Amino acid sequence: MISLIREFLKLESAGGLLLVVATVMALFMKNSAYSEWYGALLNTPVNVAIGEFQIAKPLLLWINDGLMAVFFFVVGLELKREFLEGELSNRDQIMLPAFAAIGGMLVPAAIYAYLNWGNPITMNGWAIPAATDIAFALGVLALLGSRVPVTLKLFLMALAILDDVGAIIIIALFYTTELSTLSLTTAGICLFLLIYMNKRGVTHLPVYIFIGVIMWASVLKSGVHATLAGVFLAFTIPLRDAENPKHSPLRQLEHELHPSVAYVILPLFAFANAGVPLAGMTIEALLEPVSLGIIAGLFIGKQLGVFSFAWLAIKLKLARLPEKVSWTQLYGAAILCGIGFTMSLFIASLAFEHEGQEYIRQVRLGILTASLLAAITGYLLLRFTQKKHPETQE
Repeated sequence: MISLIREFLKLESAGGLLLVVATVMALFMKNSAYSEWYGALLNTPVNVAIGEFQIAKPLLLWINDGLMAVFFFVVGLELKREFLEGELSNRDQIMLPAFAAIGGMLVPAAIYAYLNWGNPITMNGWAIPAATDIAFALGVLALLGSRVPVTLKLFLMALAILDDVGAIIIIALFYTTELSTLSLTTAGICLFLLIYMNKRGVTHLPVYIFIGVIMWASVLKSGVHATLAGVFLAFTIPLRDAENPKHSPLRQLEHELHPSVAYVILPLFAFANAGVPLAGMTIEALLEPVSLGIIAGLFIGKQLGVFSFAWLAIKLKLARLPEKVSWTQLYGAAILCGIGFTMSLFIASLAFEHEGQEYIRQVRLGILTASLLAAITGYLLLRFTQKKHPETQE
């Protein structure tokens, strides 16, 4: 089990470094002579048609709606495994990251809402600072090596997973447009078939994937965001194979898809969404309600929400401080939760998809600034206040 966790952490940290490279490339493309080429690439029309059925979207939306559905599929696989047999299957282990995750969503959202109250368009972005980027956060922890105990990494991983649950619920409830009854019915039939197959003990993965693709296309046309189809599909993938106890269809898929998500999908998403024009950027731009709300929410709200709710849970004896983790380390992890990046960019693409395109620059500027501040501050706090932990060394 420990070896699997270490492999996962190494993969996520490497993915975090690729995200940095993709972000730098996006900023370079957007602020160089290649800016028009960058925009033309993302707006390239991509059409898929089967008979009367057609999906016509620019490349950017294929990345955001299609490839990110695969990302959420892997997130769903992780969630199911963790809830059934992992770190989130035990009440004592789940209470602290659960409380911390709730605080880490409520406080940042409240700060953003306070700074944007009265503007119905910018208020659509209230959930942007509520997200945590697990790849970046764990990547920063990986740079610290043996200066942080494994239990702190497990706490942060569990918190980020629960944070993803919150993001999925927010997307389902608040970022849904007009609904198509026919498409929803088709998606519902697909989901019923997937659940039925699971209950009957079917473990043939290609059948699940085939029906899942049909469900994704139906959800895409329904008005509900298509990435949710990935989560629904993941929850129906069987964890165990009754005929072969040593084989886990869920673990097989998770293992096979993790490299693609970490090394291809998330960097592509970052490249497509992180391009911010830096010309004319001033302090005043950072103090605009949208960018300030995101910066204050992610950098200040996240650390206050995560740490205060975790402190409250421990003081009420609903949870306990992880073994060999100090209060300072817990606070350092809370700061790292302010690295929103991928998930924040994704929620922003939904929040301002139809209205408020003029705020996209402020949004991206706020997310990049807050994530950078959180990464540097969290790293420095954990780096210079803690000694090495021999038990974490290889």
